Amino acid sequence: MQGASHTGSHPEPRPGIDASKVLPDSALTESSAAPAFADARAIPQILDGIRCHCNCGDGKEKYSLLSCYEADGMAQLCDVCQGQARLARRLVRLRRSLPQIRAAIDAKWPS
Repeated sequence: MQGASHTGSHPEPRPGIDASKVLPDSALTESSAAPAFADARAIPQILDGIRCHCNCGDGKEKYSLLSCYEADGMAQLCDVCQGQARLARRLVRLRRSLPQIRAAIDAKWPS
């Protein structure tokens, strides 16, 4: 199953997804991105159900927004990826559902 492109629909969260592949703070080259990476580690199952709204989402190796926090940690250089994770975490704290979080993200970063 492939993820969604930045102009497509949101991917379905994969069963059993966790934060084990999210880069630790010690691997970040941009320390200012640490809060967004902490958010990604806190809600991996939510971020795995959200498409990335920047151009990196077009890559076949990217399944979801969570992918931007893994491997090369592209999210540490992208304000869009970081903003999406911060907004998602705030909305999770407000007990919003995944569909509500997706709608809020789509409204803030329209394609």
